[in-house]
Amino acid sequence: MNVTSRWFRIGGPLLLFIALIGAWEIAVHVFKVQQMILPKPSDILKSLSEGFRTGMFQKHIAVTAQEVVMGYVLGVSFGILVGVPIALSRTFEVMVYPYLLALQTMPKIALAPLMMIWVGFGIESKILITMIVAIFPVLVNVIVGLRAVDSDRIALIRSLKGGWRHELIWVRLPSAAPYIFAGMKTAVVLALLGAIAAEFVGAEAGLGYLMSQLMFKLDTPGVFAILLILSSFGVSLYLLADWAHRKIVFWDANAQDHWSNKQ
Repeated sequence: MNVTSRWFRIGGPLLLFIALIGAWEIAVHVFKVQQMILPKPSDILKSLSEGFRTGMFQKHIAVTAQEVVMGYVLGVSFGILVGVPIALSRTFEVMVYPYLLALQTMPKIALAPLMMIWVGFGIESKILITMIVAIFPVLVNVIVGLRAVDSDRIALIRSLKGGWRHELIWVRLPSAAPYIFAGMKTAVVLALLGAIAAEFVGAEAGLGYLMSQLMFKLDTPGVFAILLILSSFGVSLYLLADWAHRKIVFWDANAQDHWSNKQ
C-alpha cells in the first residue's frame, strides 16, 4: 500500500469525524437543543475532563475493567475446556450441549438478579454474568474449528500410529486456532456489554453503575462521556485480541492479509 493510500485510510475517517463533531456542535447551538436532551460535544468533553480530573472515572473504570477481564478469561477457559469434549465426543455433545444452548438462549439480564441473590451485589455477580456472556461465542467456534479439519491430516496422524492426544495437539488445535480466536474477539466485546448490563441491574461501583446515577441526575453530558469511555475501552479490547490472534496464530494467512490491508 502506497503512502497516499495509507494517509487516506487514516486521514479520511479523522476528517469525517471532525466534520460530524463540528456539525453536531453547530446544530445544537443553532436549534437551541436543551443539554438534557442532546449536549454539545464541547459539554461532553468538559464533563469527560472534569471526571478524570476529580478521579471519578478512574475508580469506576478499574472496577468494570476487573469484571470484564476476569469474566472474559473464565468464559474463554470454560468455552475451550467444554468445547473440546463436545467436538470430539458425540455422547458428551448429546448430554451437555442442549443445556448450554438453553443457557445461551436465556436473557442474561434475567440472570443478573439471581446472581446478586446468590453471591451479592459485589463484583463476583458481575464476573459471573460476564463469564456466561463470553462462553458461547468461544464454545461454538471451538466445536466448529475442531471439526473443520482436513481429513488427510487426520489420516496421516493415524497412519503414524498417533493417538487421539497427538491428533488433538498437532492437527485439530492448530487448525481450529483461527476459529477459536474469532470467537474470542467476539466474546471480548460481549463481555463488556455483559458487565455493563449487570451493573445496571445492581452494583456498588462500575461504569454502568455510574451511568445509572448520572441518568438519575439528568447529567446527559456525563452519560455521553461514559459512552465515549466504553466505546474506547471496547475498541481497545478488540484490537488487543486481534493483535494476539496475529501474533499467536501466525500461520493464519487470512488474519495476516487482513492486517496488511489495513496498513
